[in-house]
Amino acid sequence: MKIYTRSGDDGTTGLFFGGRVAKDSAAPWAYGTVDEAQAALGVARALVVRGSELDGILVALCRDLYVAMAELATLPENFHKLSPGTTAVTTAMVEALEVLIDEVSERFSPPTEFVIPGQTMVAAQLDVARTVVRRSERLAITAVGGSSVVVAYLNRLSDLCWTLARWVEADEGSLPSRGASDAR
Repeated sequence: MKIYTRSGDDGTTGLFFGGRVAKDSAAPWAYGTVDEAQAALGVARALVVRGSELDGILVALCRDLYVAMAELATLPENFHKLSPGTTAVTTAMVEALEVLIDEVSERFSPPTEFVIPGQTMVAAQLDVARTVVRRSERLAITAVGGSSVVVAYLNRLSDLCWTLARWVEADEGSLPSRGASDAR
């Protein structure tokens, strides 16, 4: 099987459960930016020790983002084909992020002033991921229907990225991270 199909050479892209749209329409912008957010979280993950708590959190978030991308890549007339938690974001997924934000927030004192990113590589990458998630949230608003909770999920995810970054900064010496030579 070849990686290229040539079917998008006309400026359109195929959607989940069928249909084609222009590559610059709302859905591809939204799910493409979620894909970018997932990649940014992957860079953060590359900087932490495999098997650590933060590694597990980041893997779970990347898996959730596949669900968000599937929903965003589906035409409204095919939403009935989506499967909650597999190809459609659920309220339970949003609530799980809220629980995680609350749990992680209890591990450090919140900053009392604006944060300047870059205290650690992991925290800085989580801040990059946060900004990409925020952009994907804005783009998802026009790409999804009224019953979708994708926008709420992305909103909470950006809050979680901020929280994780502050946790990493607060526990700089105790959270396992990989050195530059270990990241290869």
